[in-house]
Amino acid sequence: MIEDREKAVMAKAVMADEVQVEKVKSGYPAVFASSLGERSKRKLGDYFGLTNFGVNLTTLKDGAQTALLHSHLAADELVYLLEGELVLVCKDAGGKVTETVMTRGMCAGFPKQGDAHHIKNLSGQDAVILEIGDRVRGDAGSYPDDDLVAQQDGNGKWVFLHKNGEPY
Repeated sequence: MIEDREKAVMAKAVMADEVQVEKVKSGYPAVFASSLGERSKRKLGDYFGLTNFGVNLTTLKDGAQTALLHSHLAADELVYLLEGELVLVCKDAGGKVTETVMTRGMCAGFPKQGDAHHIKNLSGQDAVILEIGDRVRGDAGSYPDDDLVAQQDGNGKWVFLHKNGEPY
């Protein structure tokens, strides 16, 4: 018991750029994956063993985007722009689309069951964001502009289906 408590209170601090960079491969079906462009992440939450929420230091190359336009059933998300310029695209339930230019120091939050959203890098330069999100089991994703829905399996892995329920 004491050993577990000591382990639980041990903290470590590192320079974020010391955490391994991983090129991000999309989990989306191939027909959608190529639209995301080049992204890389430093999975800070994983590095520290966080299990309730994830934190990624993500670099979006010019032309890349965070995801397809989507919303979550059960997970909240927050993005903070550290470097560069990005375009936040949101689509409300009525289909109205808004685009907001994000500059260094701006942030955006996306509550569960909120508007569909994604962020694009159209600046001609790399952009760096801090992504923070829930690691909620049983989450699902909705994609209003694509024939796509996402569900988590029993292990928390994303499974992608057509809107009619057929697998990809």
